[in-house]
Amino acid sequence: MPADAGRGKVIAQTWFRTTNPNCGGYRGDVYDLHMFDARTNQVHGWKIATTPADPSLGLMQGLREASDRFDFALADVGLLMHGTTVATNAVLERKLARGLLVTTEGFEDVLEIKRHVRRDIYGLQPEPPPTLIPRDRRLGIRERLRADGSVEIPLDERALPRLLDQIDAHKAETVAICLLHSYVNPIHERRLGELIRAERPALPMSLSSEISPEIREFERCSTVVLNALLVPVVKAYLDRLESLLGIDGFQPRVLLVQSNGGVCSLATAAAEPARLLLSGPSGGALAAARLAEILSKPNLVAADMGGTSFDISVLQKGRVTVVSQGEIDRLPVRLSMVEMRTIGSGGGSLAAVDASGRLTVGPRSAGAIPGPVAYGRGGTEPTVTDAHLVLGRLDSRYFLGGRMALDAPGAASAIESRVARPLGLATEQAAQGILRLTNAGLGAAIRLSLFEKGLDPRDFVLLSFGGAAGLHATEVAAEVGMDEVLFPREPGTLSAFGLMFSDLSHHLVRSRLVRAEPENMEILAASLDDLRRAADTSLNEDHVPADRRAISISADLRYTGQAFELSVPWEGLDTVDERALARLVAAFHSAHHQRFSYANPQDPVEIVALRAVATGLLPKPQPTLHYRHDLRPTDKAKRRVFVGDAWSDVPVWDRDAIGPEALIEGPAVIEEAFATHWIAGGWSCALGEAGALVARRMR
Repeated sequence: MPADAGRGKVIAQTWFRTTNPNCGGYRGDVYDLHMFDARTNQVHGWKIATTPADPSLGLMQGLREASDRFDFALADVGLLMHGTTVATNAVLERKLARGLLVTTEGFEDVLEIKRHVRRDIYGLQPEPPPTLIPRDRRLGIRERLRADGSVEIPLDERALPRLLDQIDAHKAETVAICLLHSYVNPIHERRLGELIRAERPALPMSLSSEISPEIREFERCSTVVLNALLVPVVKAYLDRLESLLGIDGFQPRVLLVQSNGGVCSLATAAAEPARLLLSGPSGGALAAARLAEILSKPNLVAADMGGTSFDISVLQKGRVTVVSQGEIDRLPVRLSMVEMRTIGSGGGSLAAVDASGRLTVGPRSAGAIPGPVAYGRGGTEPTVTDAHLVLGRLDSRYFLGGRMALDAPGAASAIESRVARPLGLATEQAAQGILRLTNAGLGAAIRLSLFEKGLDPRDFVLLSFGGAAGLHATEVAAEVGMDEVLFPREPGTLSAFGLMFSDLSHHLVRSRLVRAEPENMEILAASLDDLRRAADTSLNEDHVPADRRAISISADLRYTGQAFELSVPWEGLDTVDERALARLVAAFHSAHHQRFSYANPQDPVEIVALRAVATGLLPKPQPTLHYRHDLRPTDKAKRRVFVGDAWSDVPVWDRDAIGPEALIEGPAVIEEAFATHWIAGGWSCALGEAGALVARRMR
């Protein structure tokens, strides 16, 4: 990594929103951009509609608009931190390459057998989970490794010509290889990969021992298949992105944001695109961690609500939780990623009355096109945004800072015909019902995210960001039992702001089932040495100097016989000895008790995997976050808002004009360019550190 990496005049962080995985169609909505200008130490946020046909064009358009508005040239951009949902979109829309899976003979159906878990335990006809590669393109090859990695049946290299003929006959555009127990010994996978590459050098290929070398055959197979199918898709996007470099002097260093919150090079992203599946939303968790430090609020529930989804991440002691497995569209991904719960609830979530006369909101969404009825783009079904407009919480003339006019009569008509009339309610009551049901769903998701960890909502502060969260935050916090809400500056683009604090990151794992006992120290020491060497190799490839490196180790442990593990940091590993192992086991017992309210110190403990996080520390900008408020009237006007059971005159505040002396008591509306905040009755709000608004429940 060059010493001057990212020291251009401007650092740009970008990511674009998409709809939620639970909502079906995954169309791009909005690019969120954040720029750090080293000349003034200021950060600027900007939004622009995406260009689904070629997202790279929308990216450039957004940067051009931002450069004009904030007075910098494209040549000034020294570092581009780019979060993208290109990989996520491809999976959810099934716009994937034509793939073929090669596995151990007799295990061709692992991908389809999956886990015997029923999500809908009462459903008589449950929808089967997706399988991305059909049976005729899942091929077995004769070989077999034992669970300890020893060879039982050597790889049958004589079968290669027939295998190549099948690859050609199926017109495979990419190949995934997942052989039994290759996480312990990759010898057969690597040899098979070498043989195929020698004959088909242009054919993209992914090996499970390189992408996800972990125990559990189905999850490892699912992960490598996803990666293989994404390689041609993501590479095509990155090629288009690279082709834009050089235009008008635009020649930044480009880093892609991974699901784990770190960044990686274009080369790494092209080879391992499955690491990008939660690329965009992870920026919100990073921003929350930075704000937790600045605002001295170590326990945060970060709630990001956009047009179609509501993303929740929990920070304890200022730390973001990273887990070793997630999923997308019911497909497991065994890779490190920021822990996040997502539900299909956003400003574009559709409200309807079902056949039983029950009101529903989401997970279906109006998306960006046609969008809510209020957008005037042909939408006919009412949404959450339409309900806010009908109740007066949104200003039809000041949406997106006045860049877009909203159709209030159209929104009212849609709610009246589709919700109010079927339920026998007035239009305002129907709109209130839509919002109450939405808030109940948001609150339930937050409670679940806390309760499953044994955490009390009263110990946490709600961080509200995204374009739609501010309209719900105080009411949701009250429902959950939280007493404080933070509204950060530029909430609509906060996820992009978080990318500013990313580092180069490689998450490495060695999976080997072994008892956490002194007699196994030699095996553990060898695995740890191997991990450290691999971590250094990864950072060498990124040209990270020695003084900008950090390597941390953790272990996945469980009681013997358990089917799940807890990941525990392994601190103080200057010397690997019995005392270090004893500290690790003690930390596991403590973590198990905190999570599940019990521990069994007398029971034997197994180490399932050792993990290393190799970090290349990037220079961190120090933006000025203490904003000076504009010298203009703070109280813009009063607006008719439906509150309780009647219309009332509610004050509307201009966020950019709020000074430290102002105290806002709800009900009130606070407006800014890309977000509107509803301060419910019983809450007060004032300006806090770093320009954040702090709302507190009045007692």
